[in-house]
Amino acid sequence: MEEKNIVALDLGTSTIALTVAKVNGDDVQIVYYKEMPSAGIRYSGVFNPVNASDPVSRIIKDAEEALDIKITEVVVGKPKYAVRQESNSGKVIDRGEDTDITAEDIAALKQSAEDSYPLEDETKEAIYGAVAQSFSDGENFQIIENDIIGMASDVLEGHFKIFIGKSKDLKNIDTTMRKSGISARKKYFTADTTAKAVLSEAEMENGVALIDFGGGSTSVTIYHGSILRHYASIPFGGKNITNDIKTECQISERLAENIKLAYGACMPEKLQSLSEKVIHIISNNAEPDKQVTVKYLSEIITARVEEIMMAMLYEIEQSGFADLLRSGIVVTGGCAQIANLGNFIYELSGYRVRTGYPQGKISAIGCDGIKDTTAAASIGLILAAKEDVLNCEIIEEEIEEEEIEEPAPAAKTVAEAPAKEVAPEDTEAPVAPRSQPRDGEIFADDEIEKIAPKPKKERKGNKRSIFDVIWRGVEKVKEETGTLLDDLSKEEV
Repeated sequence: MEEKNIVALDLGTSTIALTVAKVNGDDVQIVYYKEMPSAGIRYSGVFNPVNASDPVSRIIKDAEEALDIKITEVVVGKPKYAVRQESNSGKVIDRGEDTDITAEDIAALKQSAEDSYPLEDETKEAIYGAVAQSFSDGENFQIIENDIIGMASDVLEGHFKIFIGKSKDLKNIDTTMRKSGISARKKYFTADTTAKAVLSEAEMENGVALIDFGGGSTSVTIYHGSILRHYASIPFGGKNITNDIKTECQISERLAENIKLAYGACMPEKLQSLSEKVIHIISNNAEPDKQVTVKYLSEIITARVEEIMMAMLYEIEQSGFADLLRSGIVVTGGCAQIANLGNFIYELSGYRVRTGYPQGKISAIGCDGIKDTTAAASIGLILAAKEDVLNCEIIEEEIEEEEIEEPAPAAKTVAEAPAKEVAPEDTEAPVAPRSQPRDGEIFADDEIEKIAPKPKKERKGNKRSIFDVIWRGVEKVKEETGTLLDDLSKEEV
């Protein structure tokens, strides 16, 4: 069986992710996965193709250098906001009484329902996808897709959910790909692809609401009877939480993001002794140092999470399936690992809640992060492209080794005396021990953690930014404070 290559690009508001997979039949092997901060993307849609193309070009180049290949095509997800849903039907008559209904007939009827839907403005809107709800053969109604295939009928009628978004967002994706030197092999509506990468068949059959808690938008996808029944999204997500922390603590956005990742949690009353910990932010300028308790940080996060989740619960109520969600709620996306999030949603809704990690028969060795909730959309794109038997064009590059001739040693005309060993000169004066913490480091004691920027220092090779230093410090504190937050984040209701 011919091996196929699939390259998936997830364009997120906070980060972009590139995944390279080798597919051989049902065997899916992830050979490369990397995340990188994004630019030019807002509410999960590209609004500035020039800015967005820069990180895309860099992450593509990194993959090419790591795998010794040339990537020319990728599969990419469509924006999650703003997307509205409508209903439409398609009907075929006089098929012939003894004519069996095939999968091709269903696909043609679905395409007819998409093409015939009257868009308000075709220059501004585009159909992102269609999902079959039920079928009829003229005598029997409410037949699901798997059951009607193989039936013989003169009439075939189908009812579909049509998802409509902005056509400009799709054009901006194409422009971004072109400026990055690649093309979009296919664009997928990620509400469906992500759900199939995270949810089990039993959950989709019994009724479940998947909340994709992303950086720039949050969406809810409802399944019942193994069919996507409802979809809605709002332009709020993890980036709003970061902005709240930045505003309340008067710090930079990057520092606020790092503190959120290290100490972010809902329900401050359940943090026990950790809530009394103090984050001490040392300033290297005229501004005074700042102190923020973990409890206050949790209160900021909880307020915004409550607002977002109440909007999701409202959409669940509006869908008409609120009483049919036997499998409760599954939360995935970049913000799904906020500590105590599952407990908080349970208290708000009463639904059983679990964290949604990527599932499916995939193998991945040496690809850090591929099993995290942040990779759910990427795995969904890979599995969808596998089902469609797509093959992204990849050119394997051959590296030619150049032969280097060593120069012949110069003839000695004068007897050379042994070279005198000279001790290397110190480039920097020795640093005396400090009684105060070093800039850029975090030291933990019983009550105070210190986070401080590191002054610029000349060094060879790649330069570390101030934020890399801060992040290393935050990771150090996480190790010293134990695994309390990790245990809380994995707690399921």
